[in-house]
Amino acid sequence: MLTHKTPKLDLHGEEVALVYALVTEFINDNYKMGNKEIVVIHGKSTNILTKEVHQVLKENNLVKSYNLDNWNVGQTIVNLK
Repeated sequence: MLTHKTPKLDLHGEEVALVYALVTEFINDNYKMGNKEIVVIHGKSTNILTKEVHQVLKENNLVKSYNLDNWNVGQTIVNLK
């Protein structure tokens, strides 16, 4: 369940080339801290960042599942192992 304390990574304005490194580091840090749920904010304009974020999540072994937030398609909810 998302709360105001759920860790969030905001990628607004970031270069697509940096997405892999930023998302991977965010996942690794939160996994080490024992967080089971995180949010990646990518915006909802052209879907370029969304596609890149989802590709990174798909390839990451620490990710159990992920899905677009039903209430805000500009962010993805990620469940960690």
